[in-house]
Amino acid sequence: MKTILKSAMLASVAAMGLSLAACDSATENKMEDDANATREGADETADVMEDQGMDAKAEAVDDAGEAKADAMEDKADKMDGGEPG
Repeated sequence: MKTILKSAMLASVAAMGLSLAACDSATENKMEDDANATREGADETADVMEDQGMDAKAEAVDDAGEAKADAMEDKADKMDGGEPG
């Protein structure tokens, strides 16, 4: 069930990213791609940890990955003067 929810979240984030891509610079797009890679890496690591029964640590890894990716995306958004509109 958790995998389905993560897949749905990732799909919605990807769709949102594609809809905004036309407004962003190439550098900003690269930074956002890096943020998504960070998020996906943390998700994969957390999934492995959950499989090994380390649920609390897995959640911490997932939360830290989300926070880092969000910070990276915020930095990328500020490059072009804020949120695209």
